Amino acid sequence: MSKFKKLWQGLTKTRENIWDGVESVLKSFKKIDEELYEELEEVLVMSDFGAETTDAILDQLRDVVKSTKITEPAELKEALKDIITDILISTDLTNPLVVDDRPNVILVVGVNGAGKTTSIAKLSHKLKQEGKSVLLAAADTFRAAAIDQLEIWADRAGVDVIKNKEGTDPASVVYDAISAAKARKSDVLICDTAGRLQNKVNLMKELEKIGRIIEKEYSNAHKQVILVLDATTGQNAISQVKLFNEVVKIDGIILTKLDGTAKGGAIVGICQSFNVPVKFIGVGEKMDDLQEFVPEAFARALFSED
Repeated sequence: MSKFKKLWQGLTKTRENIWDGVESVLKSFKKIDEELYEELEEVLVMSDFGAETTDAILDQLRDVVKSTKITEPAELKEALKDIITDILISTDLTNPLVVDDRPNVILVVGVNGAGKTTSIAKLSHKLKQEGKSVLLAAADTFRAAAIDQLEIWADRAGVDVIKNKEGTDPASVVYDAISAAKARKSDVLICDTAGRLQNKVNLMKELEKIGRIIEKEYSNAHKQVILVLDATTGQNAISQVKLFNEVVKIDGIILTKLDGTAKGGAIVGICQSFNVPVKFIGVGEKMDDLQEFVPEAFARALFSED
């Protein structure tokens, strides 16, 4: 199956949720008026675009209607597609996840259940396929069974894990992993770190300490902080971007479980509300089901009927 076909299938629930609602509204009106806009607002909010993003989309839609003198409600669908596509393709993807001229360190954060461990394994698999040598650091040391889970998935991906016993200082695990990455000349070190948002102060201190270790011991490395979000949580995913960004500067997002939700509209809200690019999306359970986020392809899959 082609990557686009897999993406198209993965977005089926989201596509149907958004466009069935939009078409239902447009068919029930004979003219474009404020009541129509209010109905569209409800559809977009219910599709997890978020209130702020929905307002921005409808403001642009009103401007388009005025400037192009659209009078038929049915014509609004194409205008909406164009506006949403523009939001998606405005995402800044110029900051690469990995570079070739120096070693790379990727810190992965995310709340329990978001798919952090499986995303790390899928990302490791993808990087290996691209010819990169990958090493993992099991630095989520306080979550029960986190180290065991990472080892199981690392084995499936065919990469090694640097670990210590449960409860060990996460920064010390990262220190050991950096030493191992240097010795092995690894291209990429991926660190599984915590996501305990219920105590932001502790999380911030933990991540700051890890950051200091990396700056001191691996100063020449290209560093990225990646947040893993569960697409099925919709608006809660958008809230997590805000909260994690208060704790640590997020360089990119992996949005998981898009294939199992009708709440994929959240990705539009994320692109519109934050200066944080979505780098990868999960559209299945298999190792190769983590796809690079290509805004144009995503927009096409979101809007195309076949």
